[in-house]
Formats: sequence, C-alpha cells, structure tokens
Amino acid sequence: MKNERLLGFVRSFSSFLAVDRSEPAILVEGARLLASLVEQDDWLQEEFARPDPTFYQQYLLYADPLERFSMVSFVWGPGQKTPVHDHMTWGLIGMLRGQELDTRFHLQADGSLKPGETRILAPGQVAYVSPATHDVHQVANYYSDQTSISIHVYGGNIGRISRHVFDPSTGTPKTFISGYGNDVVPNLWR
Repeated sequence: MKNERLLGFVRSFSSFLAVDRSEPAILVEGARLLASLVEQDDWLQEEFARPDPTFYQQYLLYADPLERFSMVSFVWGPGQKTPVHDHMTWGLIGMLRGQELDTRFHLQADGSLKPGETRILAPGQVAYVSPATHDVHQVANYYSDQTSISIHVYGGNIGRISRHVFDPSTGTPKTFISGYGNDVVPNLWR
C-alpha cells in the first residue's frame, strides 16, 4: 500500500517527538527517519507529485494536530526555483526524485545577502535548515528538462507560519505565508 511508508514515518516521528523535542536531537533522528522514507520512491501518490508549468508546488502530506510538525512534497517543474527565503523553524529536506540545488545565503554588514555554498541534493539524501545555524536559502530544480520532488518536514505547520522572502541585493524582507497547493491530504489509513 502506498500510504504505509508515509504512515510509518508519521508514527515514528510522532513517537520520537513525544520523548525528545530538542532541535539537535530532532535534526539527527528526523534526518534518519526521513532518509529511510525517501530511500524508496514507491509511495508518493500521483496527486502530490504533479508539477505546475509556471510555479513549484508545495503539497501538504501531513500536519500534526498539535502543530509540532508538518510534511510537504515540493514538486519542481523544469528550471523552477524559490525566491531567497527563510523558514522561522527547523526543517528537514529529503530528496525523493530528481535533484535540487540548495544555495545558502549569508547576511552582510550592509544588510545585503551574499550567496554561499550551493550543494546538490540527490535522491535519498537529507539536508536541514535551522534559524540557529542557517535558515536563509534558495532552492532550485537541478534539471531544466525534468521534474524533481523533495519531501520536507518542518517544526510547525509551515503553510501557516509567517516567513520572509528577501531581495538578495538589499536584504529587504517581505513577509509571506505560503499555504499549500492542494485541497485534500492523503488518507493515511486507507
């Protein structure tokens, strides 16, 4: 069943959060659990893997009722990318299909943002973001001719968190709330 892998992750991660909610522990154990989920590409339902020809899509897969975490699939059409943005919470990124480029940005003394290292995230790999270490980045589909999909887990309901996009040359922030691209979520107990 397609939902068994996703349900298994939700159960395991929920159980872990009931015991330890320290960010360093979440990033280590959460990365391990997410890597186990994205190591196989046989579970994501097609309606949460559809690209849009114009904009990347953020599909809600699960939102914890206590808002301890949420899960989304990010679907990147060919050449699509995010603006430079932050999260205001920890986040885990697991690459499911294709590849993406993750470029960190660093605040400069004049208020501008300077691009730092760019890493390529390949299927099965997991990365993280955190306000404590590096929370501002830009993500892009590595491919100009195919779709890429990553699975993200955030420390809150990411579709409701007030966040920021930045003008990289000036560092000027603009507040936004992302919401989600879907009207329904997977039925994990089907």
